[in-house]
Amino acid sequence: MIRVEGLYHSYSHNEKYAVRDASFEIAKGEVFGFLGPSGAGKSTTQGVMTGLLPLQKGNVTVAGYDVKKAPRAMFNKIGVSFEQSNVYGKLTGLENLEFYRRLFDVPTRDPKELLELVGLDHVATQRAGEYSKGMKHRLTFARSMLNSPEMWFLDEPTTGLDPAIASVIKEIVKGEKEKGTTVFLTTHNMFVADELCDRVAFIIDGEIKLIDSPRNLKLQHGEQLVEVEYRDNGDVKKERLSFIDEKDMHHLNDIVNSGKVEMMHTKEATLEEIFIKVTGKGLQ
Repeated sequence: MIRVEGLYHSYSHNEKYAVRDASFEIAKGEVFGFLGPSGAGKSTTQGVMTGLLPLQKGNVTVAGYDVKKAPRAMFNKIGVSFEQSNVYGKLTGLENLEFYRRLFDVPTRDPKELLELVGLDHVATQRAGEYSKGMKHRLTFARSMLNSPEMWFLDEPTTGLDPAIASVIKEIVKGEKEKGTTVFLTTHNMFVADELCDRVAFIIDGEIKLIDSPRNLKLQHGEQLVEVEYRDNGDVKKERLSFIDEKDMHHLNDIVNSGKVEMMHTKEATLEEIFIKVTGKGLQ
């Protein structure tokens, strides 16, 4: 669905690049995460792929179309949910979606259905300018689904949302993936990426450092540990043991055989910990 080869982009039109030599491919039906801190080049890359920014150097194809000469048909196949909501404040939530759906040359989804999906049906006839920041964000998200996009660009889709609403948004993304939608997800939230993405790319200072699945990254860069809590002479003890240390494994077997285990779970590295390890930088 997407192929990016040797992408460079400079806002100052010199060799100070916001994105430098980015290359990757995204298969149909894949959720691909573009992960990095603010200013890393995530939104710039998405801007080029969606036609909001001109392609300066490199080759980019989206849904089979060259973005250098993207026809109207390409925009009928993509949906974009921006981190910064850009809704029409004087229009109601429903009017926003009704207006936007007229811009497409393909069948569109029922705006009322989409508002209900993101939990805005109770304010459908209220002006969007009166919405909270989170509600505007959900309206922008719903708008990106109007044309049932084959290629869905999501920029920080859960930012500013409470945990319950964020969970709803993530479930919607999973549901669309099951239908075959391809998703390009930009975020600095590693927990969201870990839950949703088939593969992730770490980008820092405009350069992609690695691309792999969350599972492979944890296996390659994480420690194989288990945490166990158990009773010993009436006291609760907690230990962290290594799966690759023979002495630790014998000790774990003794604890398990004692029948006094209360809690036990594996400890794996988080994507954020791996990101810091690989790039040497945090996500803020």
